Amino acid sequence: MPAQAEVLSNTLESAIKAGEKSVIDDEVVAGRIDFICRCYNRAGVRLLMSCLLARLHRPGVDPRKPFTVIGSPDAFSGRTYDERYLSPFINANRLPCNSTTAFLTPALRNHDRPLTTSTRLVGRPREMYEYTIELLEEVAAGRLSAGDALIETLRILLMMRDERQSRIDSLLSSLNRGGGSLPLSSEAIVNLLDQHLKCKHSSRLPVLIVAAAYTAASGKLGERNLPLKGHDAADEQTGALGDVEICLTNDDRIRTIYEMKSKRVTKEDLERALQKISTLQGQVDNYVFITTDVIEQLVAEYATTLYEKTGGTEFVILDCLGFLRHFLHLFHRLRTEFLEAYQALVLGEPTSSVSAPLKEAFLSLRHAAESED
Repeated sequence: MPAQAEVLSNTLESAIKAGEKSVIDDEVVAGRIDFICRCYNRAGVRLLMSCLLARLHRPGVDPRKPFTVIGSPDAFSGRTYDERYLSPFINANRLPCNSTTAFLTPALRNHDRPLTTSTRLVGRPREMYEYTIELLEEVAAGRLSAGDALIETLRILLMMRDERQSRIDSLLSSLNRGGGSLPLSSEAIVNLLDQHLKCKHSSRLPVLIVAAAYTAASGKLGERNLPLKGHDAADEQTGALGDVEICLTNDDRIRTIYEMKSKRVTKEDLERALQKISTLQGQVDNYVFITTDVIEQLVAEYATTLYEKTGGTEFVILDCLGFLRHFLHLFHRLRTEFLEAYQALVLGEPTSSVSAPLKEAFLSLRHAAESED
């Protein structure tokens, strides 16, 4: 019985050899695999791969029973296959999948029955879940090879990865970096990032704006930001106090904490922040909320009262674009370094945090801004 890593490695080789040619003769089946792979809801492809991998690793399991709570000998833990074996494989090969398991999504989190065609999983799009279950039925009945299905899935994911990278490379090459051209002004950069923030699914971007500011100015400030934590995990899971944590250059003690909000900051948000910093040994200098929504005057005024209550920690709520504008004018000569740092962070984020279309949107917007007369 081959090990899970060996199964994945061999399947990947077969997918690479297949190239652009499908290994599935049945056009309906091939079309359903393609739909699942390219669906905006990325849970389906990880569910499918987990069940196919389990079947290939242990041929006696039923691919429709990825829940040990079912209790039958042919059931298995789909989450284990997903998290323990698929996650490192996906990350190593930069496959366009979610960075977290499919089995914690609302549709699957509390499921305890086999996935049959009579199953109605709650999620969108409905077709994606139906197609996934139908494919698992085909594998269980022996009408579809688990090996061929996994090869086809990886083949499409590899094509998607390469297509996206090709578009990114093309956009990067089109950026005007020519010597002697006037760099974007601070206000042009603010306008550029304002447009980027208005794109869909941009909640991660304020974090990257603040991180890029400290990356660009760390040499001038004598401060540095700690590595960013994952976008999909709660602070309690990662051990993070906020979205961006700032230390002095030669000191690991956290001095400033930034927490980003795409909605209004409330008094309850401030109270939770107080609870978080109460666990620290040393004094935090600043706890800064950055919001893309309206700042309510009463909440802002309450934040100012916390300085004395905490014995020296200042709480403040700032508008995201206001923060950016002030930074760029204060460190005007570092505006290009900031833009490069922001671009590097955007492109370096996993697609679960910053989607491929959002990465492409930034490069297109930057190209348009730098091409204006």
